[in-house]
Amino acid sequence: MTQQKLLDTVKHFGNFTQHALVIGDVMLDRYLMGEVNRISPEAPVPVVLIKSQQDRAGGAANVAANLSLLGINTHVIGCVGTDIEADILLNLMASTNINVEHVIRSKQRPTVAKTRILGGHQQMMRLDQEDNTTFSPDENAQLLNAINAEIARKPAVVILSDYAKGLLSADICQQLISQCHAHGITVLVDPKGHDYSKYQGATALTPNKKETAEACGTSIHDASLIEKATALKNTLNLDFLVVTRGEEGISLIDADSHLLPATAKQVFDVSGAGDTVIATLAAGLIHALSPLEALQLANIAAGVVVGKVGTVPINRDELIEALASEQSSEQAHKVCDLAQLIQKVETWKKAAQKIVFTNGCFDLLHAGHVTYLEAAKKRGDKLILGLNTDRSVSALKGPTRPVVHENDRARVLAALESVDAVILFDEDTPLNLINAVKPHVIAKGSDYTADQVVGGKEVESWGGEIALIDLVAGRSTSNIIKKLES
Repeated sequence: MTQQKLLDTVKHFGNFTQHALVIGDVMLDRYLMGEVNRISPEAPVPVVLIKSQQDRAGGAANVAANLSLLGINTHVIGCVGTDIEADILLNLMASTNINVEHVIRSKQRPTVAKTRILGGHQQMMRLDQEDNTTFSPDENAQLLNAINAEIARKPAVVILSDYAKGLLSADICQQLISQCHAHGITVLVDPKGHDYSKYQGATALTPNKKETAEACGTSIHDASLIEKATALKNTLNLDFLVVTRGEEGISLIDADSHLLPATAKQVFDVSGAGDTVIATLAAGLIHALSPLEALQLANIAAGVVVGKVGTVPINRDELIEALASEQSSEQAHKVCDLAQLIQKVETWKKAAQKIVFTNGCFDLLHAGHVTYLEAAKKRGDKLILGLNTDRSVSALKGPTRPVVHENDRARVLAALESVDAVILFDEDTPLNLINAVKPHVIAKGSDYTADQVVGGKEVESWGGEIALIDLVAGRSTSNIIKKLES
């Protein structure tokens, strides 16, 4: 999927009527931020002079915050205590329009809270407040009532955000997954622990690399980790498995294996990145993206949040801005030299994609050009455009042409969705370029005959074909120039 289509999808996130349901360990992330200028005289520890305090939604609450700020109607089921931290956390969630109607308040355990002390951007210490013992019968009864009420509302997707704090027991997970199967609801799981059998039958799991290795009983350095993860996916009867790999990117394991490289330009803090990945993945699936397309979106979102300090969810405007930046970068990278083009072609051919080649001057881009290129692209999967240099255009069209410089022509053509690669060539014909690329199809306008197409015989010799594309009548650069001169 192109960046433009991803961008269009995100712009429609707020238009979906169904809701997402997040079930898991909600927690309060507290940040005490200050400066370190001296060592304590009482003990060899730094003295942090506190300058500010921030409270943020963490764990399952952060997953819900990501979804809500992306524009998805979001409900959450979790458990908090009866303490001041519970009030703060519930208010934080409500402030981002998360439905907290079915968050349980327990008298038996405190609200899970993590207090991080930072000196500058450096985390000095973390103080945890929690009770991760098994839920009592009373707590489980409240939890099941909440689950039954929310599943009856038929959410579009259910996310199990497990931080091993006691809420998502094996029985609860299996009951949830069974109920969701009965209603045709997608179930995504951010897992914890070494034994993933309690997630059997979910749609997908999103462990990080270390968690995946532990679940597979191996090391993160194991060269066969992806093979073992594939076996784990099959054993658990998942539709797909997502492995987040930090600076290495994200692996998607479905019928095949895909690696999406990391997009972050600068990493300050990976806290909450996994929450952002599963939330954005869910938002993409809700809007009919494939798992690979939704993960492309999630990968970009994760690249944004790791550039922030602490647990900070992404919002729709930030994701739109990041996509627009990626789109611009993607377009610029379409313009390539021969070595870069050959590398692209080898990748496309390995993926069994059909390659179409066309060429021309494309001076003063007009509707006829765009229509022609769209039609050429439909003859295969990838379209390569061989673009005449200024010198060769002048040789063909005369000394007053081209009107537009070759680099500008290449950049404009690269912005077209139908074009996958642009390469300038300076020879009288593109024959050497065609022989180097060996496309499956050569496309030319229907004002040519098959025997007039340069490279046509060569393409047919390796089993390819010639495609003659109908032109739009009355549309040409020459006509535009004549009109301007008159």
